Amino acid sequence: MAQNTPSTSAMSETFPSDHDARLGQLYAEGNALITGIRKGNKPRVFIISGPSGVGKDSVIESLRNVFTDAQYVVTATTRPMRPGEIDDVHYIFLSKEEFLDRIEKNDFIENALVYDNHYGVPRSPIVRGLEQGRDVIIKVDVKGAATLRRLIPNTISLFLCPESMPALLNRLRDRKTDDPEVLMKRFTTATAELEEARNFDYVVFNEDGKLDGAVEQICSIVSVEHRKVHQPDIEIP
Repeated sequence: MAQNTPSTSAMSETFPSDHDARLGQLYAEGNALITGIRKGNKPRVFIISGPSGVGKDSVIESLRNVFTDAQYVVTATTRPMRPGEIDDVHYIFLSKEEFLDRIEKNDFIENALVYDNHYGVPRSPIVRGLEQGRDVIIKVDVKGAATLRRLIPNTISLFLCPESMPALLNRLRDRKTDDPEVLMKRFTTATAELEEARNFDYVVFNEDGKLDGAVEQICSIVSVEHRKVHQPDIEIP
């Protein structure tokens, strides 16, 4: 572009006038290469997962304020809505019949039965986000993350980890949404889910009272991924 090309007088201050033609050629060739490097930055799919109670919803809500142009994929579920939750923001709340109907229509890229409730990741917003050149951010449970990594190669997976097991248990208790039996089941499952951290690309610790720190870590990861030289295309099955 014109603003990136020095004037003839500016060039002659550094090189003799007989270099002007060569300098002009180098500017044109170099600027074309820089434009190509910029175009190499492609939309990516980020999976955010972790054990129940680790704070995935809080992290996603904060990320919405940072990455405002990203496509956030809202998981569908048949579980009852909790106090403070908003339909189509925290989850897409469906009846069991509606959920099963959407399975028949192949609307979900991944779905599973978790704690006696159905959960599913819609396919269409992932496809739409990538087509629009937007990063896609998916919040999903640990088993769902494993399935998505298999179905969508070249995703970037982040595992949210609690600072300690007592801290995780306190978070689960503070929600006051599960009876003791379900609470114990979630807490027991968390141990197995922590073992899966090794299969993720990154681990982010979401410590009590330090949500901003976890979000900053994720922002750094997104930045690093977008500065990689080789960024593969993402194909959605």
